[in-house]
Amino acid sequence: MITEIEDYFDKGCGRCERFATADCSVQRWTEGLAALRRICLAAGLTETVKWGHPVYMHAGRNITLFGAFLNDFRMSFFNPGLMKDPEGILEKAGPNTREAGVLFFRENAAPARMEKVLRAYIAEAMRYAEQGILPEKAPQEIELPEELVEALDADPELTEAFHALTPGRQRSYVINLNGAKASATRQARIAKFRSHILAGKGATER
Repeated sequence: MITEIEDYFDKGCGRCERFATADCSVQRWTEGLAALRRICLAAGLTETVKWGHPVYMHAGRNITLFGAFLNDFRMSFFNPGLMKDPEGILEKAGPNTREAGVLFFRENAAPARMEKVLRAYIAEAMRYAEQGILPEKAPQEIELPEELVEALDADPELTEAFHALTPGRQRSYVINLNGAKASATRQARIAKFRSHILAGKGATER
């Protein structure tokens, strides 16, 4: 995966064999992604790279993340349970996602056309970060590590596959990740586990 922000916009995320080729999904949505980037930076967000994707932060908290796919590109808000969504434009990342927090764009011109609304949504998320407000946690049997929650929010395909696992398999990943003291180690393990999760396997299965 990439670690430099310019590599994403020039070559892609680096997570598949289409990286740095004309077939990379990022190349199809260059204009739209550039518009989203401009809007986020103009709003005062800090740009970084996490999980091979552009992530925009404020007050020490992740605010939004970009993703590019074959048929669309996306802007996903972290902590979507807080977003009021007055325009009704936020959608769920997948069928197993609890909260709607993703904007799907299917034409490059869409972000520029929606700039005023996007700026308002970003400002709302920034206020929550400044005030330290977090959404109420929904009761769940398994308490997921923060790094796993962030990875699932950033990766719709991984989210769907993880929630399709049996509780026992989900727990196997939680136990494994909680065994790592450093956040960076947990993130590295999640990246390594991705193919396993997509295959429907537990952390200890081959």
